[in-house]
Amino acid sequence: MQARSALFDLYGDHLRPRGGRAPVAALVKLLAPLGIAPPAVRTAVSRMVRQGWLEPLRMSTGPGYSITAKAARRLDEAAARIYRTGRVSWDGRFDLLILVTPTPRRDRQRLAASLSFLGYGALDEQTWVGTRPAEDVDVLLEEAGVRYERFTAAHAAGTPGAMGVVRRAWDLAEIGRAYERFVAEQRPLLAGVTARSGDEEAYAARFRLVHAWRTFLFRDPQLPPALLPDRWPGTAAASFFDRHAARLRPAADRYVEQCLDATNRIARQKGR
Repeated sequence: MQARSALFDLYGDHLRPRGGRAPVAALVKLLAPLGIAPPAVRTAVSRMVRQGWLEPLRMSTGPGYSITAKAARRLDEAAARIYRTGRVSWDGRFDLLILVTPTPRRDRQRLAASLSFLGYGALDEQTWVGTRPAEDVDVLLEEAGVRYERFTAAHAAGTPGAMGVVRRAWDLAEIGRAYERFVAEQRPLLAGVTARSGDEEAYAARFRLVHAWRTFLFRDPQLPPALLPDRWPGTAAASFFDRHAARLRPAADRYVEQCLDATNRIARQKGR
């Protein structure tokens, strides 16, 4: 688990509901159970500041960092998809993007990851398709300096045309296998975390669970049911995730509060 990715998870899953800010000491303390060393945390924070995800601020407990408006939008969208609080529907229209500005290979890879996160799949190197228009896609392409054209294509669900688009844009068989691997890998890890486990152990287990689940934001566009195969493995995997994420949430919340309170106490003692 890389520090930058873990910080996104930490802010999105725990700190966003608590104001989206935290002192550096708390960030270090909260990532320690994941095996992430303090220097790695500080390096990742600096990188996220340069990229516009975090901004420094002075807190009563010392130097800290808050999420930016850009980060808040991204984290809220991610949370809605992780916990599926938004309704996945389809009006029969695909959102088509034709990228007309060539970019260096590294920039193309970064852009591809961002488009995948927003739910788009590649038909070819320049053509991307989604089952719903993402709010941030125009901002993303404009910030990347990519010229593009945008179209809408209509297809009835279940028709050869619609299913052909889906098959070209996404490898659903591989995504389904990834869901099955997720459950197989997480099941034994979570079985050892019971009501007798300590809050820190539950927090770390839940953090790793959410971290592993979050990778599907870049793999699975969360297609509407009408475009998915029968007995879609993602459905069973989502139920598995929901059950264990909810089971471990109270202990994880207690641990986060303990770390934030401990940081506040230390800062007050130093200020005396």
